[in-house]
This record gives sequence, C-alpha cells and structure tokens, in this order.
Amino acid sequence: MLTDMGALGRWMQEHDVQPGQLSPAVIADFRRDCLAAGRRKVPSVKCFAPLLRFLRGEGVIGDPPVSESALERMLVDYRGWLAAERGLAEMTIIRYENLARRFLQQHVANGRIEFEAVSGAQVVSFLLRESERVSVGSAKGRVAELRSLLKFLYVRGLTPRLLTTAVPPVAGWRDTSIPKALPAGQVQRLLDSCDRSDPVQARDYAILILVARLGLRSIEVARLELGDIDWRDGRIILRGKASREDGMPLPADVGQALVDYLADVRPATSLRAVFLSCKAPRRGIRPDLVSDVTRRACGRAGLPRAGAHRLRHTLATEMLRRGVKLVEIGQVLRHRDLATTALYAKVDLATLRSIALPWPGERR
Repeated sequence: MLTDMGALGRWMQEHDVQPGQLSPAVIADFRRDCLAAGRRKVPSVKCFAPLLRFLRGEGVIGDPPVSESALERMLVDYRGWLAAERGLAEMTIIRYENLARRFLQQHVANGRIEFEAVSGAQVVSFLLRESERVSVGSAKGRVAELRSLLKFLYVRGLTPRLLTTAVPPVAGWRDTSIPKALPAGQVQRLLDSCDRSDPVQARDYAILILVARLGLRSIEVARLELGDIDWRDGRIILRGKASREDGMPLPADVGQALVDYLADVRPATSLRAVFLSCKAPRRGIRPDLVSDVTRRACGRAGLPRAGAHRLRHTLATEMLRRGVKLVEIGQVLRHRDLATTALYAKVDLATLRSIALPWPGERR
C-alpha cells in the first residue's frame, strides 16, 4: 500500500494535483496513465479507499457527494427498516443490503425502480442465479434475505402482492454430518505453539484458550468488551447471536491469559473491545480473525488447518466422552434448541449401537 501511495504521490506532483483535490476520479486518471505507460501491476481505485478514509478523517479532503439515485434512497430506507423494525446486527444488515442492491439493480430503468415489473417468476430466476455460485447453506441465507426484501417492499406499498410465498425453499437436510473434532492432545499443542513473549501470539493465545475452554463463537470473542469481564465474581458476559447475552464462569487459566494480554500487550486506548488489531489503525478484531488465529496456530504446531469452530466441536465431543449430558453441553455451548446439541450424539457411536432400534420389519 505504501508503494502504491508513493507512486500516486509522485504522479500528483507531476500533474500539480494538491492533496485536497484527491478523489476517486483523480485516482482513476492515475490508473489510466499507469496502464498507458505499460505498468504491469496497477492498483484499483478500491485499493486506495483506506487512504481516502484517512484523509477525510484528518480533514484534508471533504466527504464524498451523497448519491441521490432512486436505488440509493431505497437502500437507505431499507437499511433503516432492518435496524428499527427487525433489530438486526450491523453485519447482518450489510449482507441483507448487498442482496437487495443486486436484486433491485435489475429493475432500474431511466433513473427509477420499476416495482410493477417485480414478479414471482423474476424472484425465482434471481434466486436460481444466486444459488449457482454459492453453497447450500449460503443459498438458504439468500432465501431469508430475499424474503425480507419482498416483505419490506409490500409493507411500504411498493408491490401490490406479498411475493414472499414465491421464494422457493432450498433443498437441504440439517444435521446430516458428524461433528469434526480434533484428536486428543491436539488442542494443547495449539496452545503450546503460541510464543507468549511475542505480543501477537500472546493475544492469539488468549483468543485460543477462550474458544477451546469455553466454546465461544467467533462473534462472541470479537464482541467481548472490557466491561464484560467481572473479575470479582469470576465470570464474563457474552454477546452472541440474535442480540443474546449469556453469563459464563471464567476459569483461572483463561483469566490468567486475559490478564497477561491486557496488562502487558494490549495498547493503551479508549477502545472498549478486549481484543484489538496489532497493526494500525487500532480497532476491535473482526470475527473472521479468530479462525485465522486458529489456522496460524495449526501451522506452527504442524497440524492440519482447522477453523475456530473445530475447537467448539472438540470441546463438546470431549464433554460427551466424559459423560456430560447433552442438556448440559447445550447450556455450555448456549444453544437455543436442544435439537442442535443432539447432533453430538452421533459422535458416541458405541452408545448409539447399544441403543439402536431394529429396522422396520426386522424381527428381534
């Protein structure tokens, strides 16, 4: 990024472009000149988005002009409806908005959205195109996102009929696989692979032990704030899916790892997130970083690559092996439905064989 910014800066000097004049249009001119000069690797305009955000924050350049297109106005209204009426989280709203943009773009003509052209056949056709490029699980998500948009259009009076019934369900069976867990001893190898004298790996160790010992989801690790840790009572508050909050006990080894990170590694900042990025700009970590941390630890320990959710499966499997009941496992993992926890019953094959019922028609 610094190399690309240096090339842009030299180009601006040659063309007498002042910093306050920098904009996506100016960067597009820079790209065209680079391509005309035969430069092989030319960064896109999007690659300079962090630079533009930084310059806006420093007051060097102004805010970008607000688009007044019908599509953008509709998406702003839809985004507000998702937040106010549905109470969705920010990352979920972004996902729903992205699908709405793709769906509505095909109905934009002459600067307006032709809602009267929206039909059940077009809804099905759009969903089929989306399903061709994603997995079954993601396709099911597209169904929920599309139904939400169609409901919004009907509530706003933009479509005469509620078209949610036109969205077909995606064929797929739940709980058909066996949860994959790490073999015994490999979780400890992951933890031991962290060099806790290194600031990055000290943070990674605290993240890994939270997931391995408490079965936290990636989103729960990312949302953990300083005020969520009750040091006197030895418990933490977790903010997970569907704006749900749960309290969990804080084991001594997990608490010690957090203390080591907070006292010796975490930079002094006004940010309330427990885990911060190690490189500027400082901010709370994203949920996908938790799996990145797990994969890096697998590489150091010489183990096959695995994501953070594999540690959650490993915890549940180990609890089941030690005789913990499924109801209690579901409480630890914070499942809302016991049917979700029942998936782990497949792991105990010996018990399943002992209680297996005969096939229909088979004589005892």
